[in-house]
Amino acid sequence: MASLSYVLTVAVLAALVTGGACISKVPPGANITTKYDTKWLPAKATWYGKPTGAGPKDNGGACGIKDVNLAPYLGMTACGNVPIFKDGKGCGSCYEVKCKKPEPCSDKPITIFITDKNYEPIAPYHFDLSGKAFGLMALPGKDQALRSVGELELEFRRVRCKYPSGTKITFHVEKGSNPNYLAVLVKFVADDGDIVQVDIQDKQSPAWKPMTESWGAVWRWDGVQPLKGPISLRLTSESGKKLTATDVIPATWKADTVYQSKVQF
Repeated sequence: MASLSYVLTVAVLAALVTGGACISKVPPGANITTKYDTKWLPAKATWYGKPTGAGPKDNGGACGIKDVNLAPYLGMTACGNVPIFKDGKGCGSCYEVKCKKPEPCSDKPITIFITDKNYEPIAPYHFDLSGKAFGLMALPGKDQALRSVGELELEFRRVRCKYPSGTKITFHVEKGSNPNYLAVLVKFVADDGDIVQVDIQDKQSPAWKPMTESWGAVWRWDGVQPLKGPISLRLTSESGKKLTATDVIPATWKADTVYQSKVQF
């Protein structure tokens, strides 16, 4: 009997370790769309990275955008969960967030950019903010007190993205790109902020060809026939607006190079 009791005890402990002790997993909410209104929705908020930093150690994230600690993002960034990040199609979208409690909360909204993802199933809507953004939801001088809370309830709503005057949509041709494989990161998109389709046109073919979302805000084209520049890119935002950056990538383009367009939504 003693040996049987031992076996049962081991079995119970194993069940607890492997799932008998259930950790609540909250399913994600419905995708947040471009229905801009004044309605505030509930969400969970956490923060990551350095207390006053932009989140990731490399100042990047799952969208592929680098240097989010610098202008125009200035560290006001966050991870979104499934209905916010949308497997990359939510990259660059903007939200107002605010918290009412605990006491360090100011109940004043701040605006954040989605540049990373966190799919931890803790709430239907979850924002994992940079330390800087999380602290700015606090009353003056209470930022560290708010960060020490770690996790809190907040309210959020989708807003149109605004950039400093003169900011144009910018493309980064990714490393490894060549005439038969072109990968482009799209950033600094105003209004909806996010892009759901990119089409490409080169000089030897007037037809527009659809690109494929590679990951985050990076779109790629693969083809047997080499591209011949200059290259134009047509963007479709989440609300269906279209914009063409004509000849934005020159004939003499190079990989790992930034090309600024002359257009903006």
